[in-house]
Amino acid sequence: MVLLDKYEALKNYFKELGSVAIAFSSGVDSTFLLFTAHEALGDNVIAVTASSCSFPKRELNEAKDYCKSIGVRHFIVESEELEIEGFSHNPPNRCYLCKHELFTKIFDLAKKEGIAYVAEGSNLDDNGDYRPGLQAVKELGAKSPLREVGFTKQEIRELSAHFGLPTANKQSFACLSSRFPYGETITEKKLGMVDKAEQLLLDMGFNQFRVRIHGENVARIELQPADFSRMLDEELRLSIYDAFKEYGFAYVALDLRGYRTGSMNETLNI
Repeated sequence: MVLLDKYEALKNYFKELGSVAIAFSSGVDSTFLLFTAHEALGDNVIAVTASSCSFPKRELNEAKDYCKSIGVRHFIVESEELEIEGFSHNPPNRCYLCKHELFTKIFDLAKKEGIAYVAEGSNLDDNGDYRPGLQAVKELGAKSPLREVGFTKQEIRELSAHFGLPTANKQSFACLSSRFPYGETITEKKLGMVDKAEQLLLDMGFNQFRVRIHGENVARIELQPADFSRMLDEELRLSIYDAFKEYGFAYVALDLRGYRTGSMNETLNI
């Protein structure tokens, strides 16, 4: 199987590193990365997860549970993005500011723990979008094994299913700050509104979506087009509207184009 050969190449990549700290978000990519690194290096791997108001507690808890289940040492670093100068103004390079601060902390922790390298989970599909955070990763010298070995998102999902990883069919996730249009102020209150809204949709069985926030109180829901008809069921639609009102939204809209990653980048001249 070609994919298993690629998996072995990834394991050999890690063996050459000797020891590595994985930036671990509990998402599809970083879970597969951590699993493979642990298979290759055993106790010479640590996982590092950031705790902040833009990272939902469910994701943090899943990160803790997974590391415990496979016996990987897990470290949690406080990374409060809203305290980073300029971050809350949500400039186009917001992700750079965040990643630079976070990975600086991960490198410091890795050095303290005697770990030689730091790695993150971007894959080949991430090359086609505007991702300033990858610039910070490159500047600081973090490794991107999935991109370097040549993994796509679909290949990662297939291998995750093959190895029985809990994230094989998990929805793609990005930090909650990505739900804001560039230039609009990010606040802890509005992050909380988005977090509650997305948790509600998850609890209702929607899998892949985003709740974008515009201004102080407008929610724009991006769903997969296959889910449009379900959202238009009157009872469900009104229950979602009422719940969003309780969270602080005055208006709730359905994006007719549907779910896509990086939709806030559509306003940028890139």
